Amino acid sequence: MPSMAKMTKAQREWRPGMPKKRRSTKVMFASTVLLLEAFVAFFGTLAVFGLRRGEVDPGIILGVGIALSVVLVLACAVLSKPWGIAVGWGLQLVLILTGFAEPTMFIVGILFAICWWYGIRAGIRIDREVAQRDREQAEWNAAHGDQAGPQTP
Repeated sequence: MPSMAKMTKAQREWRPGMPKKRRSTKVMFASTVLLLEAFVAFFGTLAVFGLRRGEVDPGIILGVGIALSVVLVLACAVLSKPWGIAVGWGLQLVLILTGFAEPTMFIVGILFAICWWYGIRAGIRIDREVAQRDREQAEWNAAHGDQAGPQTP
């Protein structure tokens, strides 16, 4: 058998006819906000580097800023864990606190925290509605014997 890329658990457990597992809208919204924040943190780092490198060691500016950008990206991987959203809230606070290095970041951080809050709230609502719709569809399928409706040639 030829060497293949390692399959994920979902790929190994998949069987024909199995419905595809839905991805959480809450996680997608949260990931989007964190990725956008990573870009903002990176470009904010460059701004602080240009404005304050005479006051603060450039290595510290670049190290902290790039590390924050990387952490924001990596946090996307844990959003589906029970504690993942709490990590995201912590990162919102960190982004707001970058305002001490560049005061404009207070405003940017607060605006992103509002986006984060709304994305989580709307994502939870949408996920709940999708789950309800799936339950109703399953009930209908059970009551009607999985009829797909009239077949067209």
